Amino acid sequence: MNKAIDILKRNWLYLAGAVIGGICGYLYWYNIGCSTGTCPITSSPAMSVIWAATMGSLILGFFKRKKR
Repeated sequence: MNKAIDILKRNWLYLAGAVIGGICGYLYWYNIGCSTGTCPITSSPAMSVIWAATMGSLILGFFKRKKR
């Protein structure tokens, strides 16, 4: 249990980015989306959420400080 908490404490920024990105991806799909179904990312909510969560995690991961 302590090991899992330590991992979450070290990587909380990636997790926050994934959650925020996933929410934004769902909102993008819901409000804008793709009406024809031919768009590979925005045609389904699952793909939109996965893509946005990955991008959010990567973007917020840039701000993680490295220990010296």
